Amino acid sequence: MSSATATNTTDRVQNLRELMQSPQYSVNAFVIPSEDAHQSEYVAECDERRAYISGFTGSAGLAIVSLDTAALFTDGRYFLQASQQLDSNWTLMKSGLPDVPTWQEYLVKSLPPGSRIGIDPLVVTATDASKLETELSKVGSSLVPVPNLVDLIWNDRPPRPARKLMTLSTSTTGKTHTAKIRQLRQDLEKKGATGGCVISGLDEIAWLFNMRGSDVHCNPVFFAYAVVTQDRVRLYLQKDVVTKEVREHLGDEVEIMPYEHIYGDLDALSNRVQVDKQKVLLGTRTNLALSFALGKENVVEARSPVTDAKAVKNETELEGIRRCHLRDAAAVINYFAWLEDQLSKGVKLDEADGAERLQQFRATQKGFVGPSFDTISSTGPNGAIIHYKPEKPTASIINPDLVYLCDSGAQYLDGTTDITRTLHFQTPTPHQKRCFTRVLQGHIAIDSTIFPEGTTGYLLDILSRRALWSDGLDFRHGTGHGVGAFLNVHEGPQGCGARPTYNEVPLVPGMTLTNEPGYYEDGEFGIRIENVLLVRKVDTRHRFGGKEYYGFEHVTFVPIQTKLIEKSLLSGKEVEWINQYHRECLAKVGPLLEKDGLGSRWLQREAASI
Repeated sequence: MSSATATNTTDRVQNLRELMQSPQYSVNAFVIPSEDAHQSEYVAECDERRAYISGFTGSAGLAIVSLDTAALFTDGRYFLQASQQLDSNWTLMKSGLPDVPTWQEYLVKSLPPGSRIGIDPLVVTATDASKLETELSKVGSSLVPVPNLVDLIWNDRPPRPARKLMTLSTSTTGKTHTAKIRQLRQDLEKKGATGGCVISGLDEIAWLFNMRGSDVHCNPVFFAYAVVTQDRVRLYLQKDVVTKEVREHLGDEVEIMPYEHIYGDLDALSNRVQVDKQKVLLGTRTNLALSFALGKENVVEARSPVTDAKAVKNETELEGIRRCHLRDAAAVINYFAWLEDQLSKGVKLDEADGAERLQQFRATQKGFVGPSFDTISSTGPNGAIIHYKPEKPTASIINPDLVYLCDSGAQYLDGTTDITRTLHFQTPTPHQKRCFTRVLQGHIAIDSTIFPEGTTGYLLDILSRRALWSDGLDFRHGTGHGVGAFLNVHEGPQGCGARPTYNEVPLVPGMTLTNEPGYYEDGEFGIRIENVLLVRKVDTRHRFGGKEYYGFEHVTFVPIQTKLIEKSLLSGKEVEWINQYHRECLAKVGPLLEKDGLGSRWLQREAASI
């Protein structure tokens, strides 16, 4: 969350309603998702339509504006943030709570029967649209494809970025793009998609072609589409990014086409596959407009095979991830040591000062590219705002007498990091220590678990909550998400949480997963402990059913503050886990710090055995 107050959206909402009622469109409601045409979680400024119309700036949510109501749906990570950012024009719908409808149910049950629901087919998935149409038909309502009406009232909408591309060698990626395309074609044949596939996910395209960009803040991606058939590869790029380096990198096998030509070319492809009686694979996250262009009868919908391939890192990527996390740990340790020193001297620093200084420490590390998301530097009650973003002049002064939560990450040429630590610079209360320890016990339970092949993150999620549940506590976000290799900090399809989709994807060696249980008291404090894990094979005494057994390797090495631990709650095994983890921090990161420097001394103290 930005620390800014609510935006006055009266004129924006009124202008949108006037357009909705115009004879040209005549819709009773308009749906505004967070995503762009590529179904990105984080979007470029020109695609921040939901934020523009509602004032809510979180990364997840959906707005529905009818002729007399405006509703904003978001999940538990953003309840507090949305309540502070929405003005009186909006009703906050807390998704997942009892008696709160989904946005689809809201359209069916809260709008008059026979309603015309306006959607921009570029930003709604074909899967969502198909399911919604079925439900709406039961009450005589319908979906109406229209241009994006928010764009038509957004007078100062930023232009679409087209920034320089970066090409990556196999020393970073471990595999050429031609080898990846060859594997993709084999996967398509197995899935019966002999007509090829359309790829619209920006991180999928960046991974497949071994290129990176900077069109989306903190995400090293670029605007593009790709079409891969058995005899042709087409990459659709904005013209300003096509350089000699890019052409040489892609080689003769890849045809570079104008970005805006994708829809016309799909019309031609649809005719071809129809004649040849072939099917084209569209990922379940593909927008409705792409499905329209191909024709539903020519399409098979399935999770993108590129997503699955990208999720399992090769040895080169895994080694890069391990290396960059060590350098990142050195930067974070130096920051925490510096911050503690400054606060002990009475220096007044606000949360934004802290975030800026942390980035400065990271910028000195080899291969640093930029942050992987906006740093969550939060003191006291701001820590309870799960995705808080400090900004001047409203950022709070970091109070050493309050809990400080810092969630941050970086993009390096050899990997992506994401780490959260919770600190107290004075004396924590017994209640804070108990809450912290329960969170830590959940973190340890995930880190040390062993599970048979076929296990999903959905099934493991309970382990992170068991200790909290014993005190009647919980948290309203998932336990973990995948992390890209110099790519998006949030990466699927794997994850650990209560989302049903997490039960569709077993965890396999080579996957990444964050481990980040937490606890939050509104108006008081927030606690979260986060490491990045790699799924690995584990040798067990037995192999019941002939199955492989897996566990985790943590690659984040920053001490967990022992001052906040209530040791009496811990088992002997948990105490040993903490001490062993801190021995690893000393051994792995200690040599990267200046000898006898502030960071080195902080590490020695914080990693002492308990």
